[in-house]
Amino acid sequence: MASIEYNTDTLDPALAAVAAAVSDMTPVMDAIGELLLVSAQDRVRDGEQPDGTPFAPRTQTTLDRYAKLGLTFGAPLNVSGDMRNTLFYEADQDKVEYGSNAIQAAVMQFGAAKGAFGKASNGSSIPWGTIPARPFIGLSDEDQSNIVAELEDWLEEAAIRRD
Repeated sequence: MASIEYNTDTLDPALAAVAAAVSDMTPVMDAIGELLLVSAQDRVRDGEQPDGTPFAPRTQTTLDRYAKLGLTFGAPLNVSGDMRNTLFYEADQDKVEYGSNAIQAAVMQFGAAKGAFGKASNGSSIPWGTIPARPFIGLSDEDQSNIVAELEDWLEEAAIRRD
């Protein structure tokens, strides 16, 4: 399983403040997970990386192959909807993890060279061409802002309950 871990100067102090104010961080982490899930789903739908740049376009060879197979070709990662539909998150007291369990998720996130996975029974390379990285899991500036806003809401709610 591939892993990307984020610790940021912006989020760490806000998380620490909320952890000091609430008895159980699980609902907080659940709220953050939901924000990250929706953001990643939107990025896949929009063909956009966490930094806002578009996914690498498909090559003409790929488009020709899709046409031969009768596939439609929306934005990369959107042929079947699997990438968007298999995104999930898991939250607990200490963390939130999100990603996709789709078989192609790691290749889409990190890319793969032609033949990186060997050869098919007919001798053709797997994958049959180089697949560029199209990162969809990550933390955008907007994600960070939304998480900070969510944490501020939790702090306000905790302050109201104490009063």
